[in-house]
Amino acid sequence: MNEQIKVPKIYIDLLDQVFEIEKKVESLTESNSISRNVSRLKEIFEQLESDGGLVYHNPIGEAYNETRTDIEASIAGSSADNLIITEVIKPIVRYRKGGITLIARKGIVVAESKS
Repeated sequence: MNEQIKVPKIYIDLLDQVFEIEKKVESLTESNSISRNVSRLKEIFEQLESDGGLVYHNPIGEAYNETRTDIEASIAGSSADNLIITEVIKPIVRYRKGGITLIARKGIVVAESKS
């Protein structure tokens, strides 16, 4: 389901910061304690409401085509064939409640041809 929903901007901004921290932690050698804190922050957002909350998805490495409605992409390079997401500027933020998932904010990515 790719319908969009409005959520408070502060939540989106906070999730963007958690995403940035998570990306930076990947380059650290002693990241276990920080990773635990990042995981806990993500859990808090997932449980904002009794039966739902906000989650983000990092689509790095996924295939990209024009029919995707969950991301906005800039195409790098000269070819538009066999595109792969090579950089995620903003993750996809989704709102989940019960069994329903809605897009709270589209991801912003860079896609390049893998050939």
